[in-house]
Amino acid sequence: MAARIGIVNVSQTQKTVTSTTLRNADAAGIAEAVQVLRAGGLAAFPTETVYGLGADATNARAVAKLYEAKGRPSFNPLIAHVADIAAARRAGKFGPLAEKLATKFWPGPLTVVVPEAGIVCDLARAGLNTVALRVPKHPVAQVLMSAFGKPIVAPSANRSGHVSPTTADHVFADLSGRIDFILDGGATPLGLESTIVDCTSDTPLLLRTGGIPREQIEELLGAKILDTPNAAGKALTAPGRLASHYAPRATLRLNATTARADEALLVFGPKLLNGAQDTKMTLNLSPRGDLVEAAANLFAYLRALDASGATTIAVSPIPQEGLGEAINDRLTRAAAPR
Repeated sequence: MAARIGIVNVSQTQKTVTSTTLRNADAAGIAEAVQVLRAGGLAAFPTETVYGLGADATNARAVAKLYEAKGRPSFNPLIAHVADIAAARRAGKFGPLAEKLATKFWPGPLTVVVPEAGIVCDLARAGLNTVALRVPKHPVAQVLMSAFGKPIVAPSANRSGHVSPTTADHVFADLSGRIDFILDGGATPLGLESTIVDCTSDTPLLLRTGGIPREQIEELLGAKILDTPNAAGKALTAPGRLASHYAPRATLRLNATTARADEALLVFGPKLLNGAQDTKMTLNLSPRGDLVEAAANLFAYLRALDASGATTIAVSPIPQEGLGEAINDRLTRAAAPR
């Protein structure tokens, strides 16, 4: 393992600012990154595409911290990175199409979307019943994945809307003081995000172009691959494609100031709504008013309230600041007419 790390052209930089530590991507640095991830922290690392901002994909609170660090405007589905195809099969349900693509292009810059298998948390999947999976090719990422032993979500390690980072210094300039740790593995060789293919049916759909050209996928499959606009009404699994998305069966009533007996209730903060004691079921996203905690609980609580049998879920106001913006974005989508 150490020999594989040694072939990477890494800098010898080591510095700490506020709460962000930058380390050389040697065995000691990777071991430290693993400890950060196991503690629910955020650790950036190189892949062959761009630097990813890593968090434990099974830990909703860690994923909520990741959204907060990036300033992401909505809870988009995140790609879960794993060490090998065996780990991917544990995290998702692979059909023949996904197996064929993964066998050919992994490790490498291809992400497949497949039905989820109960490992990657709801928040990382943005409440969908699918999961996006990739096995990265970069030697630092490979050693990190193997050592951590669980899926790692890793969107690009930059503030939302900024240019994707291809060096550790790019990450440091954008996220210092907002994340815990950065592994410096030199410049990323590709500098372009992964290609994403939806494999949830027999017909592959191209959700995002990227490091694996369309032509290579079509050559392997012996057929043209459809773009998402031609998907004939299929519910899309790429981020933010539909106004009504991630929706429970019950109707959502947003910014409620009172609750009715026939409703379930989703609240935020220490103050309950009038009538809350008479509702079918009440869940509090965060009694102490912590938006990170609220984000971590959002999708699981919506599912639980939906299972209560109520036809309407009343939702108390959520502050439109920090992660509150993303929470409100998802609630608005869930409440949209369908």
